Amino acid sequence: MIGAGYMERISIALFTAPGIAGRVSANLIDNLPGMLEYYITDEYEWYVDYQEDILTGGTNDSYKVIEAVSDKKDQGDWDYAIALTDLPVFEDEKPVVAEALRDKNVGFISLPGFGFTKMEKRVQEAILQLVNEIYYGTSDSSREEAQEYIDSKDPQKYDALRNKGSRELIGGRLFERFSPLIRERPIEEDAGVAVRYTVKSRMSGMLRIISGMVFANEPWKMFPSFLKILIIAFTTGSYALVFPTLWKLSDEYSVIRLFLLMCAAILALVGWIIMAHQLWEKKDENNNKFIRKMNNASTFFTLLLTVMMYYVLLLILFLATTFMLVPPSGLETQLSRDIAIFDFLIIAWTAASISTLIGGLGSAFEDEQVVLDSTYGYRQRQRHEKIKKQREKEKEKEKAQREEYEGEDEDENN
Repeated sequence: MIGAGYMERISIALFTAPGIAGRVSANLIDNLPGMLEYYITDEYEWYVDYQEDILTGGTNDSYKVIEAVSDKKDQGDWDYAIALTDLPVFEDEKPVVAEALRDKNVGFISLPGFGFTKMEKRVQEAILQLVNEIYYGTSDSSREEAQEYIDSKDPQKYDALRNKGSRELIGGRLFERFSPLIRERPIEEDAGVAVRYTVKSRMSGMLRIISGMVFANEPWKMFPSFLKILIIAFTTGSYALVFPTLWKLSDEYSVIRLFLLMCAAILALVGWIIMAHQLWEKKDENNNKFIRKMNNASTFFTLLLTVMMYYVLLLILFLATTFMLVPPSGLETQLSRDIAIFDFLIIAWTAASISTLIGGLGSAFEDEQVVLDSTYGYRQRQRHEKIKKQREKEKEKEKAQREEYEGEDEDENN
């Protein structure tokens, strides 16, 4: 006999790709049960677990992700399963942010679909929405029933859900107004998909995905690896600062020319890093052309952002050094005119660009592995190798078990 106060439990598994998706999930699981009770139903006790899974981050095909998650869910005997992947997912080259199959109680969320922005609250809301769609259903009447339950709850309890309705993947924010998500209910023949969230505009969708891929690459983690390049460039430029040649050169350059020199230096360093570490994905029989272009674009913009961070720091260092090393009286003599603070800024700007070109190019990283791990192409190659080894081990295990059973059968026959 079931005692008073007993509540049936609903379990949810979050399958995440290694890296940022796993860290986001780990930070969410403590708060999700209470939010599921608030946003879906309080008739059950909600339990959330997360599992890191290589295959979840091993494919850009939504159908394969769903199939893998469905198999994992059944093996672990969970009620629901949601996959979080750091890969962009497409349906006929159209970005898919999230998708759910009600007949299998599974869904997935593609983190790059949220763009270059804070992930945790958006992922939290997306998980709640997909589970809500599976629990109530995706029809208009089901959405109205879900909305009635949401409206019955205290709106002050979770501020993050205050502006979120039962037909929205995430609540209204500035980025979502610029690049809105749309909710679709595909035809029944479409692999059983109950609901799908995509980006309304193809152009803004590409901007969303590429910026989201850059965020997933975590360029700020790569920045410390620039220490050696920074030291070489700064040493080169500091030596040049003590000679009047650089002062006169900076006085001859216009602001437009200095800006172009800065752009050339930054792009040259980005190009050097890509070539030196073979980060550009080339045509391969196993590599989809569209995905390859997306990966290369994310690699370029990830490095561009990191190099720009490096350049800003280098410029600050040179600005401080210029004020210390360049005497105002000597500068006035060399330029044959009155000087201002702006002149020191121009000298520092010139030094930063020239030292990046001369000192940065050809330099090596302190930790090459960090740079490699910050690109989609390299991470995917590593994941595919792990998946391949994992499958080989499973085949070897199956073969060993089969041989063991065959040996037992022979012993029985004898």
